[in-house]
Amino acid sequence: MLLALAFGQRSVDDAEAGLDELALLTETAGSEPVDRAVQQRDPDPATYLGKGKVRELASVAKALDVDVVVVDGSLTPVQQRNLQQAFGCDVVDRTALILDIFAQHAHSREGMAQVELALLRYRLPRLRGRGTELSRLGGGIGTRGPGETQLETDRRRVAGRIATLERQLKQMQTGRDTRRKARRRSGLPTVALVGYTNAGKSSLLNRLTDAGVLVEDQLFSTLDATTRRLDLPGGRTTLMSDTVGFVRDLPHELVEAFRSTLEEAVETDLLLHVVDAASPQAEAQIAAVRATLAEIGAEDVPEVIALNKADLAGDGDLARLKGRHPDALVVSAADGTGLDGLLATLEERLSPASVDIDVLVPYDRTGLVAEAHRVGEVLSETHEAGGTRLVARIPAAEAGPFRDLA
Repeated sequence: MLLALAFGQRSVDDAEAGLDELALLTETAGSEPVDRAVQQRDPDPATYLGKGKVRELASVAKALDVDVVVVDGSLTPVQQRNLQQAFGCDVVDRTALILDIFAQHAHSREGMAQVELALLRYRLPRLRGRGTELSRLGGGIGTRGPGETQLETDRRRVAGRIATLERQLKQMQTGRDTRRKARRRSGLPTVALVGYTNAGKSSLLNRLTDAGVLVEDQLFSTLDATTRRLDLPGGRTTLMSDTVGFVRDLPHELVEAFRSTLEEAVETDLLLHVVDAASPQAEAQIAAVRATLAEIGAEDVPEVIALNKADLAGDGDLARLKGRHPDALVVSAADGTGLDGLLATLEERLSPASVDIDVLVPYDRTGLVAEAHRVGEVLSETHEAGGTRLVARIPAAEAGPFRDLA
């Protein structure tokens, strides 16, 4: 596999870092990178790379017997078709590569539907010239209207499948919304784990909650959201949810397809942003995660940054990151470093402003006693002639009905 990149405004270091990540992505997809090339210029509208560079790399690809060329950018259908003709082999862009990885790692019914929807949205504008290939999905008597070309038939079929998947995912989202509302009614605060792919979110979730989530040293090893109970040091319980890993320039098709899953990060009380502190691109990865959070409307959710993999990061790397993010916590899901401090911080950030109450609840309003148990901490409860004497600490926002009894 040959890796290629054309860039205009990015620095050479950023371009090389992009190809390093592209190499990891190709390995995750099951291919072996054999060569790479960088061209410092704005992408050519017809061939992405300059025509001279295309001729040069076509000779390299032929000499190395390359079967796939991967471009670290988004190709238009015209650019992709022209490059495939020039190279004489398959040419894919970064979006197609990430979609392929997601297709390999999706296991739940919802995850597979989300990936298929993203793939079809990506392929629909690229159907030109592929009618014969796509006709293997179906076809024959009764599948095409009078006067339709094979291309029109394929487009109609794909559009129909997209509509079906959108309906299915909408039904699944209804179930997800119902479960989310049930969690809200339980009164338990929620924490969503977010971060760049392979930052160690699943490892941290496993370490804190014994969740048993699959952990692999691969990009996008976990696609399906997982929610587990987490007991905090002061005895309070919270719900912690893992989310799909983010990546620089996460394909828009995936953001849209996984929007219902990513909404875990929007409808949460606190974001735990896990960062691979050992990565030389940690700062750029933080920026990429925040950009995706902004795209889904979660930029205003309170955030705690956890600099993970402290056991692998150098002191200089940690010092630089702490300098940029002084409130960040240094942790390691591998050996447990800093986890006590992390739990204490989560408890502090999740604790709402509270008030102490000492009231007599009439026996005809015993529902308030149950409400105090549900939303706060009951310190004492005694029965008197006129009702139940309740001493409790409850959130200030929930204190209204109790003040009426004072």
